[in-house]
Amino acid sequence: MSKRDFYEILGVQKNASEQELKSAYRKLAKKYHPDLNPNDKEAEQNFKEVNEAYEVLKDSEKRARYDRFGHQGVNGQTGGFGGFEQGFGGFGDIFDDIFDMFGGGFSNNRKKAGPRKGADLKYRVTISFEEAAFGVDKEIKIKRTENCSKCSGTGAKPGTNKTTCDKCNGTGEIKYAQQTPFGQFVRVGTCDKCNGAGHIIEDPCPKCNGTGKDKKIKKLNIKIPAGVDTGSVIPLRGEGEPGEKGGPRGDLYIYIDINPHELFSREGNNVYCEYPISFTEAALGAEVQVPTLDGKVKYTISAGTQSETVFRLRGKGIPHIKGYGRGDQYVKVKVIVPNKLNDRQKELLKEFAKESGEDIHESKKGFFDKVKDALGG
Repeated sequence: MSKRDFYEILGVQKNASEQELKSAYRKLAKKYHPDLNPNDKEAEQNFKEVNEAYEVLKDSEKRARYDRFGHQGVNGQTGGFGGFEQGFGGFGDIFDDIFDMFGGGFSNNRKKAGPRKGADLKYRVTISFEEAAFGVDKEIKIKRTENCSKCSGTGAKPGTNKTTCDKCNGTGEIKYAQQTPFGQFVRVGTCDKCNGAGHIIEDPCPKCNGTGKDKKIKKLNIKIPAGVDTGSVIPLRGEGEPGEKGGPRGDLYIYIDINPHELFSREGNNVYCEYPISFTEAALGAEVQVPTLDGKVKYTISAGTQSETVFRLRGKGIPHIKGYGRGDQYVKVKVIVPNKLNDRQKELLKEFAKESGEDIHESKKGFFDKVKDALGG
């Protein structure tokens, strides 16, 4: 039976770089590794082929001979390390890569065997502009895993017990001795009888099917601090999914969204708004009531204020989330020009214009007439 092309096995082109070869090898080695495919002969064979292909192609001299002469050019150049090659098929940095990839499987203290922290959860909550500014307490409901209420988390049907796995003696792991050029290593694998649980459930709980877990709605009261902004994240430690083998719960992360305000906008801790005033107020000045997050405050508009003028109200912005002071509020003045005038108002404005030296005689040519004259039309 003829061997498959090494490049085809790794799924790369013949001009693939060293990094592309390494990346393809790592992906396939993890996919077909015996620890992840127990008792799978096809995966075991694929794993051997991947190791053999990489062993040749990662070596520039072997790769050159293979490219020129095919498998005949490297016969006897692969598999020279027996069981070690079968298990890991590569040296140098790739040895470290595989070692890390499978959690340091040569140690009696694998991370997978011990307690593991539960998964983290995410939850989005939408609050008002004012709630973001001053803080608020909210009740939220999250769906998370809890101990099954029927079996109290044991996974066994009430009235029965789970038994210790007789293959791994309750450890959830089986050790394999492996001889290599560096000496004998002990490879630790997951027990295939109990799937790493360390125990066997003969009569599983009918509610949770032996998992010992159940999805439930959990109510939580959360405190959103003053000064949060859209995109702020509040971590709640230990409110995520339960851990494995006695590990702690994961965390819950609250993501904040803020509804827009009809009057105010925000940049950092500063608040911005527009305030309309009349032509008369702008010309003569006036005392006005400006809206803020704390309610209305008095402000004196100076005589002669122009439209687009911006004034500042110190300390009327958003509180700093760390608790020191507040931002400011910036108010942009918008002078409103009346678009409907009665005869009396028109006469008064004409008198005002005359006193100001403005030429607004009704017979004055319009703008387009002036353009026409300027162009000689």
